[in-house]
Amino acid sequence: MALIVQKFGGTSVGSIERIEQVADKVKKHREAGDDLVIVLSAMSGETNRLIELAKQVSDQLVPRELDVIVSTGEQVTIALLAMALIKRGVPAVSYTGNQVRILTDSAHNKARILQIDDQKIRADLQAGKVVVVAGFQGVDEHGNITTLGRGGSDTTGVALAAALRADECQIYTDVDGVYTTDPRVVPLARRLEKITFEEMLEMASLGSKVLQIRSVEFAGKYNVPLRVLHSFKEGPGTLITIDEEESMEQPIISGIAFNRDEAKLTIRGVPDTPGVAFKILGPISAANIEVDMIVQNVSHDNTTDFTFTVHHNEYEKALSVLESTAREMGAREVIGDTKIAKVSIVGVGMRSHAGVASRMFEALAKESINIQMISTSEIKVSVVIEEKYLELAVRALHTAFELDAPARQSE
Repeated sequence: MALIVQKFGGTSVGSIERIEQVADKVKKHREAGDDLVIVLSAMSGETNRLIELAKQVSDQLVPRELDVIVSTGEQVTIALLAMALIKRGVPAVSYTGNQVRILTDSAHNKARILQIDDQKIRADLQAGKVVVVAGFQGVDEHGNITTLGRGGSDTTGVALAAALRADECQIYTDVDGVYTTDPRVVPLARRLEKITFEEMLEMASLGSKVLQIRSVEFAGKYNVPLRVLHSFKEGPGTLITIDEEESMEQPIISGIAFNRDEAKLTIRGVPDTPGVAFKILGPISAANIEVDMIVQNVSHDNTTDFTFTVHHNEYEKALSVLESTAREMGAREVIGDTKIAKVSIVGVGMRSHAGVASRMFEALAKESINIQMISTSEIKVSVVIEEKYLELAVRALHTAFELDAPARQSE
């Protein structure tokens, strides 16, 4: 008998019909002999609806009160699922984050889990019940309801699995696993049977939307096996694990991630003196703008050109800050570009294979795609290119690294 934590997202519980389908799936697993803890999101669109209600009352949202409002979405779905299970003859009980006592800090709207009291859940499991827990929410030491921010239900699921030492945490969503890249861009993309936490973290941070970064970080920290599955289609999904299987079959690259939400800024003709990077990026950081990739070039006239990328939504703000910095430093000019995209290859196999970056650059060169910036780590290589070449680049790299070759098919 295994202890499984299953998390179902908003689309999986988006209607009564779908909640009934989830109940059927849970009953089937329970009859197979597994102990089950189910974590639910609110119905799809419900959290946004509740936020809009709050905005109609006040244009200055009070974080504590907003948490009280949005936490009600999950309270509805957990009670509905518990009732649907009981109707099917499956003993079940629902709990809010407060009732389970998922203790968090007091950072409303983006709280972090500090501790979980698992005694109540273990007692219910011992009594043969399916335990249904509200995702996305907890309670601070003062008894205030808190929410965990974007992707919070995934984090709740992983945290419960860690606290209960579950055999697996299964994330049910609207895709049947993690793919080598987005199948909408590359029809020959294939589902991965297994991927490491490291690779999944890179994929998530680089634009893959399958899992939220926080939940993968949590799973990696506590070594909780994660499996991504489709809510309503049968299949093995993708297992995310700590294991790195060393074999001749280990692919060099596991996947290709991409991100259209990037913008590039360049400050030219800055005096090349010690501390120049801090003088440029210090004000950017002070404005709470996150910087991604950075390139610095020193010219023959003792000046430097400094280029970095930010999220597309932060572009105008960053441009204003950089123009102010340029005036103070006596820089020649500031230029920006919002028509860029980042493409990344990811794989633990890079550690044991030389020439991966040059193979990537060769594939892009064959398609006459110019590389504007390059960033590398131990298991990834990222490049910035013109946005209009994004899909061509992803397809070319997918083929170059044999990710769509029939010989690599594992299904």
